[in-house]
Amino acid sequence: MASALSDRLSKLVKSMRGQARITETNVQDMMREVRMALLEADVALPVVRDFINRVKEKALGQEVVGSLNPGQVLVGIVHKELAATMGEGVADINLAVQPPAVILMAGLQGAGKTTTTAKLAKHLIERRKKKVLTVSADVYRPAAIEQLKTVTKQAGADWFPSRPEDKPRDIALAALDHARRHLFDVLLVDTAGRLAIDEALMAEIRELHAALNPIETLFVVDAMQGQDAVNTAKAFKDALPLTGVVLTKLDGDSRGGAALSVRQITGAPIKFAGVSEKIDGLEVFDADRHAGRVLGMGDIVALVEEVQKGVDIQAAQKLADKVRSGEGFDLNDFLAQLSQMKKMGGLSGLLDKLPSELAAKAGQADMGKAEKDVRRMEGIINSMTPLERRKPDLLKASRKRRIAAGAGVQVQEVNRLLNQFEQMRDMMKKMKGGGLMKMMKRMGGGKGKFPGMGGMGGMGF
Repeated sequence: MASALSDRLSKLVKSMRGQARITETNVQDMMREVRMALLEADVALPVVRDFINRVKEKALGQEVVGSLNPGQVLVGIVHKELAATMGEGVADINLAVQPPAVILMAGLQGAGKTTTTAKLAKHLIERRKKKVLTVSADVYRPAAIEQLKTVTKQAGADWFPSRPEDKPRDIALAALDHARRHLFDVLLVDTAGRLAIDEALMAEIRELHAALNPIETLFVVDAMQGQDAVNTAKAFKDALPLTGVVLTKLDGDSRGGAALSVRQITGAPIKFAGVSEKIDGLEVFDADRHAGRVLGMGDIVALVEEVQKGVDIQAAQKLADKVRSGEGFDLNDFLAQLSQMKKMGGLSGLLDKLPSELAAKAGQADMGKAEKDVRRMEGIINSMTPLERRKPDLLKASRKRRIAAGAGVQVQEVNRLLNQFEQMRDMMKKMKGGGLMKMMKRMGGGKGKFPGMGGMGGMGF
């Protein structure tokens, strides 16, 4: 969706360059392109109509000021209305209640409720410093209870046991009693889903809601569903007083219609977005920033947050001190730099947050190949002995053959890695006098190319 809408708008901005003011004709041209992009993205038709009417009303007669041209002014209006359609700004989770705050997770089977429950638990533990308990009231899906147990452990939260033969209401009330007695701040209740809406599902979740009186009732929906998400949203809205929406799989190959449709259909704000399969792959949804991504403006704030989260400043300081002391840069340090980049979501994760023009330039390199190169380099270094990593000069022909066999690569790949390592070591020597910490905070890449990334130099790797 983002690329389609961005491409159409950028073409229109170019075609309108030089025009003195916004007219009904050029607004009609713009709206035709936007309408087509939204429909291709599987946005619900009533939402598209409302959106187009709002943009038209605000655009007509708008004066073009300063260095802007009509195309840029219209893009600004579209950006603002996109953000308004998705809810404007940030709507964080509400925990203003006598503990434990109960959060009920609702949605169809396959939307990602169970993993989202664990991701939300991790978010509440790390960002809000809460003591969190999870429980599964899904007694129908095989292994649902065990799945929640596993992902809850990964999140660092506590799990309340339940059994398939128990009734969902009894499970939920027992978990609530346990949460009260053991002074938990939050109880997350994972509910059963179905492959499609049916009355039995709705009756059960209404009963759970009545018994628990949750402070938050979150509707979990797959962002890749498109138009189908609208029908599901309507059904859950009619059954429950929804307080928020969680969009999952926003990083997938989705057309994005759910993000624009579900807010208007449910009337509930989008509170979170699932942006990766990892347990920490949940972010607070910001409508303004997501609108920027949709329009190809990127999300530089998210990129900076990703870097801050991924870069280990202590490790960076340690490496800086090591190089300054004259100990030099070895293959263990090189491996640590590769690990840092993986923590930041890899190249493709960072690329997704760049403005479309920069991403297009960076995308000229084969991203898939670049990611494979990183994994291959890790495999080669891991096939070395601790002594060889500390003293790469020991690596002569026989050792290289052994390392190549252990990593499942050709000897030429080992030689290539060592050449790349030498380039980075030379760069470290040049920076010995200072500036290494600055470079490390810029994702380990400096102004040159990140070793092994081929043509990715334009991104600063």
